[in-house]
Amino acid sequence: MPTYPASHRQAEPRTTLDSPELDRAAWDRAAARLLAKMLGEFAYEEIIEPVPLTDGGAGRTGHYTVSLDDGADVSFHARRGVYGSWRVDPATIREETATGADGTDFRDPLRFLARGSRLLGLDGATLGHLIRELTATLAADVRLDRTALRAAQLAELPYAELEGHQTGHPWLVANKGRLGFSAADAARFTPEARSTTVLPWIAVSTRIAGYRGVARLAGPEDLYDQELDPRIRESFAAILRGRALDPADYLFLPVHPWQWDEWIIPLFAPAIADGDIVLLHPDDDLRLPQQSIRTFTNVGRPDRHTVKLPLSILNTLVWRGLPTERTLAAPAVTAWVQGLCDDDPFLRDTCGVVLLGEVASVAVEHPLYDRLPESPYQFKEILGAIWREPLQPRLEPGERARTLASLLHTDPEGRSFAAELVARSGLAPAAWLTRLFAALLPPLLHFLYRYGTVFSPHGENAIVVFDENDVPVRLAIKDFVDDVNVSARPLPEHDTMPEDVRNILLTEEPSFLTQFIHSGLFVGVFRYLSPLCEEQLDVPEGEFWSLVRAEVLRHHARFPDLKERFEIFDMLTPTIERLCLNRNRLHLDGYRDRSQRPHAAVHGRVPNPLHPSA
Repeated sequence: MPTYPASHRQAEPRTTLDSPELDRAAWDRAAARLLAKMLGEFAYEEIIEPVPLTDGGAGRTGHYTVSLDDGADVSFHARRGVYGSWRVDPATIREETATGADGTDFRDPLRFLARGSRLLGLDGATLGHLIRELTATLAADVRLDRTALRAAQLAELPYAELEGHQTGHPWLVANKGRLGFSAADAARFTPEARSTTVLPWIAVSTRIAGYRGVARLAGPEDLYDQELDPRIRESFAAILRGRALDPADYLFLPVHPWQWDEWIIPLFAPAIADGDIVLLHPDDDLRLPQQSIRTFTNVGRPDRHTVKLPLSILNTLVWRGLPTERTLAAPAVTAWVQGLCDDDPFLRDTCGVVLLGEVASVAVEHPLYDRLPESPYQFKEILGAIWREPLQPRLEPGERARTLASLLHTDPEGRSFAAELVARSGLAPAAWLTRLFAALLPPLLHFLYRYGTVFSPHGENAIVVFDENDVPVRLAIKDFVDDVNVSARPLPEHDTMPEDVRNILLTEEPSFLTQFIHSGLFVGVFRYLSPLCEEQLDVPEGEFWSLVRAEVLRHHARFPDLKERFEIFDMLTPTIERLCLNRNRLHLDGYRDRSQRPHAAVHGRVPNPLHPSA
């Protein structure tokens, strides 16, 4: 059986065990924040329905309570915001006494789950796994707190390094569960570990592996010319020749060390025995895991591609593998989407939008699972790789890039990262926000209206490009094959779509296609950014959303010929459907196996802050 070189081999058993650096004070601080988030997001999705003691109403703070299964009441202060959201103050959460005497501080989200399983509608299996996932999330939060930097320090970090300081999905409560990772794995492979690694490579026979690339990377040799130094390639070929195998019959790809040990060796053992999969050795490039965990940025050679690898852990709703069919289709989707941009002067020249294409891929079918439609989807996503264009070479001199999620970050002293960037820009806060919305919204709206095509511009996929003064100037966006959706209503602009792209992209009715901007950007990012701006930049929440609406209307005025599309893809409806991410885990899918990936749940409707009456 192949083994890793010594530097990547699992540590030998030791008589003394490592202990994670956890302490009670740090744990309690992180737990209080997480409980406040849990109460707010569960109330937003109507998993719980807090009873007002004093109802502050929209835009004001009120006092609320919920009753646990044992009859105890938990009270808290919360500010209501747009889309019916809740912003709970961690310092105000208390367990009330039956006698009416002063209650006691309540800070434990794990005990809230255990004492509120009926309140939350949880079955025993879901409750057990959820406590595990939430405990892992808390442990990661404590690690982040221990090494947190001030906002001014974060502003100096390059894009890839800044990713390691982010706190995870703002909407999902158990956002760093990573079920499958041990404590040692979390300390080594997570973004907050901020540890560079070299990736081992394998050779896979073309009998079971396929390659796809955009036109400039039409063959695997074109990719390897860019990604591998000549001596590394020759070393790979020598290993194969030493086993009487022809290198021309093999494709090379990196693998995640954890994935190799936990999934590939056990489930591809026959292929390894046959010589269809051969372990090589690491290349020399240092890489950092990004927020998605399975994506690595090459910090040793920033001109080389970012690589996305399957990582079969359960995290933020799904197993983080790479579906075989979608992996193979990624370059074709990239070519079509980038072609739209290249042929559109507004996107190409006015917006200067950066589309970080998935330009090459290798997918490896499992000989059994990929032919069993009823088997769990994670068994069909075990082995492959996607190479994505690097960000740094696409930036102009003086430009800096930061993930959109970073704007929601607050440092240990309570200063928001957005406030730090506004101060550095020299602009008034409202002027800076206007520039932010002008950088983000026009390209997203134009793809929607002109091409009936949407990205999922959530905080991880959307990247803000700033000028030398930290003023937002344009948008970069990534993750096409997984997150691009097109209109189910035929449009003339779709006539140029190749059949293989048409077959792989998900379609939605026009009335729902707008949800990708509403839920990905407005609910998933701006819902949290707007109260931060009110608290730290003195921009009232109403003014924040009026600036967003003004940018949408400005785009409408710029393209009067698309008036019919503005009505088909209506961003200004009075209400929108409430998409729910936590409700999916708690009530729909839990932790059960599925043959298809789960999607967000829909529960009721919420007011749209872009509607003129808002």
